[in-house]
Amino acid sequence: MKVAKFGGSSLASAEQVQKVVNIIKEDTERRFVVVSAPGKRFKEDIKVTDLLISLHEAIVQQKNSQALLDEIYQRYEEIGATFQVEPDILAKIKQNLVQLTEQQAPFTPYFYDRVLASGENNNALLIAGVFKSQGLKARYISPAELGILVSEEPQNAQILSESYGKIYTWHNSSEILVIPGFFGMTTSGEICTFSRGGSDITGAIVAAGVKAELYENFTDVDGIYVANPSYVHKPVLMTELTYREMRELAYSGFGVFHEEALMPSYKAKIPVVIKNTNNPSAPGTRITNNRSSNEQAVVGIASDEGFSMIYISKYLMNREVGFTLRVLKIFEEFNLNYEHMPSGIDDISIIIRARQLNPELEEALLRKIAYEIDPDELRITHDLSMVVVVGEGMKHRVGITADSTAALARKQINLEMINQGSSEVSIMFGIHKEQEKLAIRTLYYTFFD
Repeated sequence: MKVAKFGGSSLASAEQVQKVVNIIKEDTERRFVVVSAPGKRFKEDIKVTDLLISLHEAIVQQKNSQALLDEIYQRYEEIGATFQVEPDILAKIKQNLVQLTEQQAPFTPYFYDRVLASGENNNALLIAGVFKSQGLKARYISPAELGILVSEEPQNAQILSESYGKIYTWHNSSEILVIPGFFGMTTSGEICTFSRGGSDITGAIVAAGVKAELYENFTDVDGIYVANPSYVHKPVLMTELTYREMRELAYSGFGVFHEEALMPSYKAKIPVVIKNTNNPSAPGTRITNNRSSNEQAVVGIASDEGFSMIYISKYLMNREVGFTLRVLKIFEEFNLNYEHMPSGIDDISIIIRARQLNPELEEALLRKIAYEIDPDELRITHDLSMVVVVGEGMKHRVGITADSTAALARKQINLEMINQGSSEVSIMFGIHKEQEKLAIRTLYYTFFD
């Protein structure tokens, strides 16, 4: 039994949906299908989710939303008409959209989630209708009926542990179940969406719940590349990597998955395969708990921008009991999360996401640190990128750090920070943003040329 999740690009048009139909017909083990909202049909197109965000704004601001409602509905209607789905299904989708516009104040965060979740929910209704029109025994099932129960945290819902037992009761379903991704239902009956990468999270939850043999995640690429194809010409395609490696890469900028999206599959030890809807015969990239071979020490190189670094230096810092705790309490007071914190005997660097700061908050933060900590040196550096080299095989290979720093030095890339955990799964370098692309290229050709 397999769970197949299809992203927005795979469901953007009738032509793409036909490919999905063919994929499901090819393998009778694909019994559970998780769908996203329709994505872009072409480069300048607008995703249905983005249209729904605009619809929500119009409703809250009490503006005329009819044009937006019509535009959203037409996306479903075009696909439905091509496959001649039952008229009742399109009527239901239209009714769902109209009901959103009838909402009255107060507009809670739950209403925002309900508007956005309608993209996936309506698409699941539509795709189930398409499958039936093409001779497949399929039906739509809502997250509530399936048993996806979540915490009451709008835009950041967490799956409740009792969900998995409820989902498992459907594992022998004789029908193909088409499930909307991105959201679940609270015990009080509210729709709550997951965080970024929500449909991927739903797919992983369903795979863990029904105890699938495989979770197939269909997108528009043949798999995961070892480096960003927009930075490196025709990079190597990964055939296999571990959940741990995938999490490190996702956190560090890989756009294939949000770093938390695969946790349900990881905990259930269910392998994931990244497949291409447009090229389903390609083997894709397999993500497992353990790689069959660690011969390749480095499996991927990723980067992410938008970081700031606060540098604190104080002589004999290491002898001050509770020094780091005092610093972190200041960050807690300002409600700031830190990402990394490499340190020496007399200094410490705290890396944070720059989006958390504004000029007023930054000034207040530095003033507080100066007053409470009394450092010898205090400075903040903006516009940093984090470049990470990832691979569980690095712990068995001497010289990866030396090779990395030597490669960066040859290109005169200055390191603001270097950080390697004791697990030796990744090495992270903090560099200036304008050198990010050059760093990725030189590291790629060092390890994959």
